[in-house]
Amino acid sequence: MREADPAAREADPAVRTAGPTTRATDSAGTVGPAACPVAPAARGTDPAARAAGHGVRDGRDARPAGGSAAWPRPAVPDRMHGLLTAVMDLGRDLELPQVLRGIVEAAVSLTDAEYGALGVIDDRSRLSQFLTVGMSDELAARIGPAPCGHGILGELIRNPTPLRLDDLSRHPSSFGFPAHHPPMHTFLGAPIRVRDEAFGNIYLTEKRGGKSFDADDEAVLTTLSIAAGVAIDNARLYHDSRRREHRLEALGEITRALLAGTDTDEVLGLIARRAMEVADADLVAVLLPSEPSGDLTVRVAHGDLADRVRGAGLPAGGSLAGLAARTRGPAVTTDVRTDPRALPLPPEGPGHGAHGPVVAVPLPVDDAVCGALRLSRRAGRPGFDPTETELISGFADQAAIALELARRRAQSEELAVLHDRDRIARDLHDLAIQRLFATGMTLQSATRVIERPDAVERVTRAVDDLDATIQIIRSTILQLRTPADDRAGGPALRRRMAETVQLAAQHLGFPPALRIVGPVESSVPDHLAEHVLAVTAEALSNTARHAGAGRAEVVLTVPDTADRLVLTVTDDGAGLGGAVPTGGLRNMDARARQCGGTLGLRVPDDGGTRIVWSAPLPAG
Repeated sequence: MREADPAAREADPAVRTAGPTTRATDSAGTVGPAACPVAPAARGTDPAARAAGHGVRDGRDARPAGGSAAWPRPAVPDRMHGLLTAVMDLGRDLELPQVLRGIVEAAVSLTDAEYGALGVIDDRSRLSQFLTVGMSDELAARIGPAPCGHGILGELIRNPTPLRLDDLSRHPSSFGFPAHHPPMHTFLGAPIRVRDEAFGNIYLTEKRGGKSFDADDEAVLTTLSIAAGVAIDNARLYHDSRRREHRLEALGEITRALLAGTDTDEVLGLIARRAMEVADADLVAVLLPSEPSGDLTVRVAHGDLADRVRGAGLPAGGSLAGLAARTRGPAVTTDVRTDPRALPLPPEGPGHGAHGPVVAVPLPVDDAVCGALRLSRRAGRPGFDPTETELISGFADQAAIALELARRRAQSEELAVLHDRDRIARDLHDLAIQRLFATGMTLQSATRVIERPDAVERVTRAVDDLDATIQIIRSTILQLRTPADDRAGGPALRRRMAETVQLAAQHLGFPPALRIVGPVESSVPDHLAEHVLAVTAEALSNTARHAGAGRAEVVLTVPDTADRLVLTVTDDGAGLGGAVPTGGLRNMDARARQCGGTLGLRVPDDGGTRIVWSAPLPAG
């Protein structure tokens, strides 16, 4: 029953208020410590001073001797003076947490309640924050998690008008109390509105002396709730102003770091730290997509368990960070543990200081999204509001700029390297090769006038060495001029050949020589390159197992006509003799036939073994 007239409520003891105590069991839908525990009212050292409104935040107990006697009823003028004092006290505080606690303590003191609580309502009409007075932390922990707004606590959310009950257990919305919850009977509740919007509710239970809350108590609480709305609004305005100031300072620091060319990870770490400070979060992570799956991996983390979070992954589908990246908009939840759209990062799960509220915003770069900025708070803390989400989006924009600058800086550095390589290749071709070629021509012409045969042979060998040097330089020039698409598509064939030969050196005990002649990158298709690498590895493996060689050479040649590739692997080992071809040789032969090519085995004049593997190149 709910009367419109306070006097009528006073006359009817059946009038009830729908708010439990300080912590109701959401599963049971109750009110009380787990439903709504409220700690004993803060009291001054003197009942008279307390009646005058002093000692509202003093935790000392001034209860009359024996602890069971009722508090003397303050005179009306003294009570009004206490109310005015409480209102002025609320106006002095500008930090929202202190304002909220001051509201509950004042309400408990002015109404002579044993327990009090204040619940903050989120955008889903549930309690996102629950502050209690009158119950120890140990007892509150035994009762369980804070309520979400079911049972009598939800009555005020659904019907935001003052509610007064003589026995809350008789109300239809009451479902009882959870384990360890102290017994509660009388109840008084009132809504708090900020700028005509529901902010939360004040809940009071167990008026001292076994009495019921009366119309005067309701009037005092209603007046206090109006003043509380103004105080909360002022505190939020102050908080928003300070937060904007901190955000501007942070963005200025980040901008200076970006302009200074600071390392990307260092800039991302700075962004993460400042975003966590401004948004009052407990953990922040910058997640970037991984190839080829596209799943998100934590590149930078700061805050709770940051060391365990770095490198952790979240699926692109099934996480708030992935949702933000896909939709190019923020994704928010008040509890990541129960939200079906989201997954917590591994350290945020049970047993690790679980986190609840999470917000993820995309990192936009041009028309694409390159990742997400994700912030979370410990379970039980309030969720991220729209203003905080907007602030966080500003930090995400800065992170995206840092990543884009890093990408463009890398491109610029690569372009500078390519220009330098082109210059070196040009100088080698125009200067070194021409001089070597001229020297070789001079030596060749000199052989005609040299009479001693041994001298002619030595000069001829020198000319051959010059020709070999010219081939090496030409190969180097071609490597310096590797096409851009080959660099982007994966390791060039030249580099992969070098890696294969290097790996074989571990088994041979010496590094084989490697020469690559001709435009292999532009002429050898990917499928043929894989065969070349496999045959090279197999041939060197055979040399290591059977030849007992002390020297080996690998030569890959693509003639200028570019119609056929020839791979030669030569060693100075024991040779084949009459040995039956091994499995390795058969594999190389099979690869040659698969490519339409041939495999040949030869014995060089100075002994050893030479494997010649060739395959035709595609036309055009």
